[in-house]
Amino acid sequence: MYETQYHRPTSLAEAASLLSGGADAKYLGGGMTLIPTMKQRLAAPSDLVDLRHVAELKTGIEVSGRSVKIGGGTTHAEIAAHKGMEAIAPGFHYLASVIGDPAVRHMGTIGGSVANFDPAADYPAALLALSATVHTDKGSYSADEFFLGMFETALGDGEIVTGVSFEAPDASGYEKFRNPASRYAMCAVFAARRGGEARIGVTGAGQGGAYRWTEAEAALSSSFDAAALDGLSVPEDNMLSDLHGSASYRANLVKVVTKRAVKKAIGQG
Repeated sequence: MYETQYHRPTSLAEAASLLSGGADAKYLGGGMTLIPTMKQRLAAPSDLVDLRHVAELKTGIEVSGRSVKIGGGTTHAEIAAHKGMEAIAPGFHYLASVIGDPAVRHMGTIGGSVANFDPAADYPAALLALSATVHTDKGSYSADEFFLGMFETALGDGEIVTGVSFEAPDASGYEKFRNPASRYAMCAVFAARRGGEARIGVTGAGQGGAYRWTEAEAALSSSFDAAALDGLSVPEDNMLSDLHGSASYRANLVKVVTKRAVKKAIGQG
C-alpha cells in the first residue's frame, strides 16, 4: 500500500495552494479515470485535491437564448436532465445521457472529462464540432487549440477547467458505436450545422484522440445530408487498432457513424 493525503478545498485558490504544496499532488474531479488508475497501481499521487466541493465549479448550466455555459463541476447526469439543453442543443443533451452507466454519469464531471482528454471521451468531439470555448482559472481556449493529442491538452501545470461555453447550432446529432463492455466509444461522431457551415467531431477512432473530419465538413457544408458523404473515404494511417477493431474497421466506422449522426441532426435518425 502507499500513503495518499486527501484534501477537500472549497475554492479554486485553496485547491491551487494544496496542489502546489504536495510532492506529487493530483486534482480529483469525478474520479472516473484517476481512481481506477490508482487501483491498478499505475498512479500513486502523494495528495488528492478533490474539486467536487469547489463553489466556482458548481455553477451548473446556464442557457441564455442560444448561448450555453456549463460549470466544470457539472455532472453528466445534470446535463442529461436539463430541459433547456434538450430544447436548443439536443445532440449535446443526448451525448451526456449515453456516457458510461448511471454511476459514471452521476459522479463524472464535464470539467474532468475535458481536462483528461481520453481518446474515447465523448465531450471533446462535441466541443470541436460546436466551436466551443474551454474556460480555466487562468484563461480561455478555443476547443481547436485546447485538444492537442491523446491525454494532452493546452492546460498548464495546476490549471483547472472551470467550464465550457458554446453557441447552440441550428442542428446537431450525436451517434456512438460503443464497446459493449466498457461503454466507451469505438467510434462516435458529433455533427453540427450553423448557418451554411457544418462541423464534424470524431472520437474513439483516432490515435490522437478526438479530431475534426474536415473533408466531411466541406461536403456537408455544401449539402447537409448523409448522401454528401458517399464519395468520401477515411485514411487508415491515424486510426487506432486494437483487439476491439482494426484501423481499417475504425476507418469504415467513422464514415458509417458520421452518416448516422447527420441523419439524427436533420431528424431522419
